[in-house]
Amino acid sequence: MPDYKVYYFNVKALGEPLRFLLSYGNLPFDDVRITREEWPALKPTMPMGQMPVLEVDGKKVHQSVAMSRYLANQVGLAGADDWENLMIDTVVDTVNDFRLKIAVVSYEPDDEIKEKKLVTLNNEVIPFYLEKLDDIARENNGYLANAKLSWADIYFTAILDYLNYMTKSDLVANHPNLQRVVDNVTSIESIRNWIDKRPKTEI
Repeated sequence: MPDYKVYYFNVKALGEPLRFLLSYGNLPFDDVRITREEWPALKPTMPMGQMPVLEVDGKKVHQSVAMSRYLANQVGLAGADDWENLMIDTVVDTVNDFRLKIAVVSYEPDDEIKEKKLVTLNNEVIPFYLEKLDDIARENNGYLANAKLSWADIYFTAILDYLNYMTKSDLVANHPNLQRVVDNVTSIESIRNWIDKRPKTEI
């Protein structure tokens, strides 16, 4: 069995999909949480100087979606064929588009500009994406692709706390099909065990 390490800050955010996938597959891993004080010294040792980073048998890689896709293949959560993989990838990329549209507003440093951007985000962007994703989940019987559990469901559920934090809301509260996705993932025993034991963090 490979030796896995996940390097990230002491937050869920972009590192959580990796932790969820490893936990789902009952693959032991070192959950290495870097402090802000430690990061400047470690940054030059990381690919592209960013995290999260996945280390597999001493080899470090970056890019959270690519790492998640790799782990999905290791734990049997990829599609059964190229078409199923395409359906999974389109959803994951859509979720990331959604995240980036939220983040560009959430991290806007100018308060006046941020307030203006929030109007569009809350009135147009968020409702649009949630409606589309909820429709996808409805069409797939509580999953986000191929009407069965895949890493798209794991990815969305794992990153949801971060999306909620940035929007200061419960994004799935009024979207029952997306709530079903979350429930389907968090009811998996190995995932539940990880959620129960992970460090408690706001993000």
